[in-house]
Amino acid sequence: MNKIKLRRGDVVRVIAGKDKSSKNNIREGKILLVDRKKGKVIVEGINIIKKHQKPNQANQQGGIIEREAPIDVSNVMLVHEGKVTRIGHKIENGKKIRIAKSTGKAID
Repeated sequence: MNKIKLRRGDVVRVIAGKDKSSKNNIREGKILLVDRKKGKVIVEGINIIKKHQKPNQANQQGGIIEREAPIDVSNVMLVHEGKVTRIGHKIENGKKIRIAKSTGKAID
């Protein structure tokens, strides 16, 4: 399995799957959680599922709740300066930084 180069807080665009962007409807969101062992990410507002919740102490009503489900990391791509790009690494001043492959600029 390849190393995941995305981090929590990155803005990504869905490039494959049921939430794939069309020309008019660009599906982007911020990463909420990265599961490195499973190779999945949870993106804000993407891959929404409906979960049937029984009433409990925290949620007295119960009912149907909507939440984000994990999406495979291969189905999303980082958005940098309005364009999707791949991610590379470079050593600068003794520190490893992420760079955008399309522009060569530092991401962080």
